[in-house]
Amino acid sequence: MPGKDIFLTEQKGDIAWLTFNQPKKRNTMDMDFFKELKELFETFAHTSIIRVVVIKAAGKSFTAGTDLASAMSMIKGEAAEDRDDLLQKLRWLQDGIQSIENCSKPVVAAIHGHCIGGGIDLICACDIRLAEKSTLFSVRETRMGIIADLGTLQRLPRIIGDGHSRELAFTGRDFYAPEAYRLGLISKLCEGRSTLYDDAEAVARQVADNPPLTVQGVKEVINYSRDNSVEAGLHYTAQKNVAALLTEDFREAIHAFKEKRKPRFQGK
Repeated sequence: MPGKDIFLTEQKGDIAWLTFNQPKKRNTMDMDFFKELKELFETFAHTSIIRVVVIKAAGKSFTAGTDLASAMSMIKGEAAEDRDDLLQKLRWLQDGIQSIENCSKPVVAAIHGHCIGGGIDLICACDIRLAEKSTLFSVRETRMGIIADLGTLQRLPRIIGDGHSRELAFTGRDFYAPEAYRLGLISKLCEGRSTLYDDAEAVARQVADNPPLTVQGVKEVINYSRDNSVEAGLHYTAQKNVAALLTEDFREAIHAFKEKRKPRFQGK
């Protein structure tokens, strides 16, 4: 897999662990970060044995956000062609974060230390978020004279609501994991890094033990229904479930229930 330096990858059975591995840089996100992130998630999506991805980070910070030097290097000038070039580069960065949401496998973020700026963009693209209770969060871009442009302003309101999102984005203030939990940004508060990773693995294991094609279908339906009408979402769900009801895993679930045993799902 790509990502030997910026990322570490480890596969534990059907769970893939992705570690941000630039602790001296507080795991800031530069151009290479976004490039390799997209490559990795495309690999995860097409590796059938992988059922869940867990993201964590080495060092004191989950991520301090977008690398400012890298961001400044994208700005060449004010001519029309320079503006178009900058626009294309920003769209390319957005694709890197979008690859997490587009990944067919559920993604769990295990967050600690600091999750700032682009880090909020990234975790909002994940499916499940847990955090160590002392973690600091911030939609920091506003305080830097930047409009958060990698997904926070689109995804965060759908996670915690419009009013709370506006307040956090307009002020750019720091907030900590207990508040993030109350708002619904994270689903569990954890006491220390060890507990954080144990809890993330436990959640990932619960997901991975379910029929993988069904889990992937659930993710697709949730994302589709978020972006479309209720009627369209219901129609899409019906189509997906027709396929699910014809799988071997569905028949295995029925047999296991009748035989009072744990099902053995094969993703077929």
